[in-house]
Amino acid sequence: MRRLILIFIVFLPIMLIAQQTGLTQMKEQPGPGASPLGDAFSTGGSPDASLTSGGNGTSPLGSESQPNPQAQQTSQSTQTQKTAPAKEPSGPPLEGSMVGYVDDAIIGSQIRIRFDAAFKDNAPDRAEFFYPQCGCNGGGAPGPQPGASNNINFQQLYFQGEYAPVSRFSIFTEIPIRWIQPQSFIPGTFPNTVAPFSNQSGISDVRAGFKLAVTASSDHSLTFQFKAYFPSGDGSRGLGTDHYSVEPSLLYYQRLSERWAVESQVGGWIPINGSSLSGVGNYAGDIFFYGIGPSYQLVNRDNIKFAPVVELFGWRVLGGLETVETPAGAPTVDDASGTNIVNLKVGARTSFGRHNSVYVGFGQAVTHSVWYEHIVRAEYRYSF
Repeated sequence: MRRLILIFIVFLPIMLIAQQTGLTQMKEQPGPGASPLGDAFSTGGSPDASLTSGGNGTSPLGSESQPNPQAQQTSQSTQTQKTAPAKEPSGPPLEGSMVGYVDDAIIGSQIRIRFDAAFKDNAPDRAEFFYPQCGCNGGGAPGPQPGASNNINFQQLYFQGEYAPVSRFSIFTEIPIRWIQPQSFIPGTFPNTVAPFSNQSGISDVRAGFKLAVTASSDHSLTFQFKAYFPSGDGSRGLGTDHYSVEPSLLYYQRLSERWAVESQVGGWIPINGSSLSGVGNYAGDIFFYGIGPSYQLVNRDNIKFAPVVELFGWRVLGGLETVETPAGAPTVDDASGTNIVNLKVGARTSFGRHNSVYVGFGQAVTHSVWYEHIVRAEYRYSF
């Protein structure tokens, strides 16, 4: 039931917007009683060429009217403009998106390189969102072992390519490389004679998907994004989740003025065939997430733009389990559902030239439960 509600929340705004767009287009179509003569007068044109002066400057009332090639060409051009179908409005350039953590709604071809450095993840196997349940739980648990880390630092390097064959649709893929460094472990999750698992590195779970714009113009974009996660990372080393996942989300971009803009995202992360714990239930759980990021362009020139951006991003865990430490210092498996995590991100994006963009930002957790307490992000984006 929770999964159905999550999917409904994501898709409902798309249906409402599509319906409203269809009604607006019907209202804008001209009625059958529109008069070509009225159109001519309203645009400043002449309804009858015989009422204009002749090519030699004399009145046609006193002499035979002579054909004017220039007038005929102008008339044909005007008629072409009237009958030509209106072009679909193009979306804003990729440089219009200034966010660093919220996925941007603007569709276009781009290459992006991103680096994250995150610190103090206190429950890395929570709902199997970062990596699988701790191998210390036994029963073939796919996560790293021995030991359950309650403080882990990690870094991730992402290589992403997006290609838009048309203005409202694109496909993308993302390849992440991950490094993890466990800082401490929950007592009792590894034998005293055996050291817990150490630093690991390697490819993480590859992602791929598509974007489809419901509406797109120079001032706003409403885009549906679908992303799939593939278990290419080694879950036993903490490099992936060891299961497939899908992530539908709705992205929105709105230009408020020449300098102000706001971007937002809402969606869900849905695991497929995650692990389970005997006698307890599924370890992986659905996660609802949301984010918003207003930006202001302090510098807004043709060849360079600079905009600070503040983003608020949150997650609500709807199900699943996590390995945690009790107040007495012993390990236990707890229900992760109902966990709320909120981060505040502060950064700035600089766009230079027609294709280049750089973002640098810092994130801080504002809730007790975290995916990380702090994060630093740097990104380079090339659009074409």
